[in-house]
Amino acid sequence: MLKRIIVAAALAAVGPASAGAQPLEVYVAFIGPNDHFNSRGVRLTEPWQIIRQDRANYHRFGIRDPGDEWDSYFASAANRDRMERMILNGYIDPVARNQIVNGNAWIRVEIYPDSVRVTVN
Repeated sequence: MLKRIIVAAALAAVGPASAGAQPLEVYVAFIGPNDHFNSRGVRLTEPWQIIRQDRANYHRFGIRDPGDEWDSYFASAANRDRMERMILNGYIDPVARNQIVNGNAWIRVEIYPDSVRVTVN
């Protein structure tokens, strides 16, 4: 019984996205100053908002930080609209969360069918 609890806790800690599934796609991006504000100039305060803005900047507006990688999944505006739910269903490393919201960060994003896993790269 104790072993089962420990295994369940370990799986919860790494997030459901990594529980043996292969990602659909993986990309690396630099979250810089341009990614912290939406297209109306409003400061974004949640990591999913900032990551979504990074992808909108990359795919829609052509605003790219050196080292940002292309991805096919978030090239779609409809898929970018799903970003919040995908992060809620997945995992974002606490260190990545803090760095994304409070400054600049290199992140690695693993995309799964209904979730993403975000870590510091």
